[in-house]
Amino acid sequence: MENKNRKTFFMFLLAFLVAFFIVSFVEVLRSSLLPSGAPEIQSASAISPFDGSTPSSFADLAERVKPAVVNISTTKIIKGKSFINPFGRSPFNDYFGDDFFNHFFGDIPQRDFKQKSLGSGFIISNDGYILTNNHVVENTDKILVKISDGKEYEAKIIGTDEKTDIALIKIKPDHNLPVAEIGDSELLRVGEWVIAIGNPFGLAQTVTAGIVSAKGRVIGAGPYDNFIQTDASINPGNSGGPLFNMQGKVVGINTAIVAQGQGIGFAIPINMAKNILGDLKTKGKVSRGWLGISIQDISEDIAKSMDYKGTTGVLVTDVFQNDPADKAGIKVGDIILEINEKKIADSHDLLLTVASLHAGERAKIKIYRDGREMIFNVNVSERKNEPEIALSKSEGNFGIKAQEITKSLAQQLGISSDHGVIVTDVEPGSPADEVGIQPRDIILQVNKVKITSFKQYLSEMSKAVKNKSVVLLVKRGKSNFFVSIREE
Repeated sequence: MENKNRKTFFMFLLAFLVAFFIVSFVEVLRSSLLPSGAPEIQSASAISPFDGSTPSSFADLAERVKPAVVNISTTKIIKGKSFINPFGRSPFNDYFGDDFFNHFFGDIPQRDFKQKSLGSGFIISNDGYILTNNHVVENTDKILVKISDGKEYEAKIIGTDEKTDIALIKIKPDHNLPVAEIGDSELLRVGEWVIAIGNPFGLAQTVTAGIVSAKGRVIGAGPYDNFIQTDASINPGNSGGPLFNMQGKVVGINTAIVAQGQGIGFAIPINMAKNILGDLKTKGKVSRGWLGISIQDISEDIAKSMDYKGTTGVLVTDVFQNDPADKAGIKVGDIILEINEKKIADSHDLLLTVASLHAGERAKIKIYRDGREMIFNVNVSERKNEPEIALSKSEGNFGIKAQEITKSLAQQLGISSDHGVIVTDVEPGSPADEVGIQPRDIILQVNKVKITSFKQYLSEMSKAVKNKSVVLLVKRGKSNFFVSIREE
């Protein structure tokens, strides 16, 4: 029995020695194969931890910036309402018509009604200037601002800009107010943490947090869309409130949500507000630059035909007579590459760039023409009310993208260039698409007005867009026909 135990012990000892030898041999072999000074592979536990940029708490930041955020309540007087349909908007209205209820309840005395709404804003000067959204304060009869200490003040509108949905209002406080520090939205990066503070659903001083999901979003809210997308919760009542970065600086103005998608909100970049703040304060409105051109994006086919490498920049499709671009020598067919040394990516980029210019400013514009680059100095004038630029996405024109019928284009297509504009694209699913408008259709009339130039087409279409309907006389082949387009 003793011999058996001794034999077992020696077997274990031998196995241990063999294992030790094998491990030692592998280590020596590994060391000989590694180059001198080569770093060893670290295990997952040895990797340096995250550097702490993810905040463990937003409490200190929120406590510091909340005093500059205000709640805004507005009142609008609705005059002359004789009867409120107890059914609301229902199938009864569609079947009987609104006049049905007025006929049977018309004897009820007319009275005024107060329509109230809520929004947010933030203080930008200690004497009471406040930035908010235009849609929060437009067409209101009374604006009340509640500051962080609970005091309420009546505010007046100093300036508004419908196109960017920005408004400047003013209160008269009895003491110096806390002020929000303004940041630089150009420095904002996708993935950065941000917090939104506002008055959602009337719940004052609500703080939500998230990250920047995207920048430069175009959502069809207006011609100068350039939104910051965030997943920080934004709800009705947040409109006009600030979006802060982790340094406590305002980088955006919360303004819109996607009703169909949770966690998708949009904010106006604060730099856009900074660019127009002077005009809002001194003029009550915004003056924007005007070049007097229409443009379109550059497709690969167009670039190839013009011997132009790439698709960045924008193609000039019309130059309005005696306007700044025309006086400077810019021509139809030129490709705009840069404005004041800022590269132009596409039509929307050019629209935003031109809008930031001021009347009387001298802009240096680099263009591509006939295989070479040229520089033109353009004396910018003030933008008129009519559309200056035909965006390639045809925003606001019922989904129609069109351009001037030039002589060369008329010869190429075998059509008359006497009047009208030609449809170059139709946005899928748009009102124009639904009624059958097609590329290469020629629009001869807009609401019975004969179209003799692209500038006139833009002017008439802008009027039609406001009414959300238009009647077009269209030429297709040898046939003319009218088509009615209505935007719901």
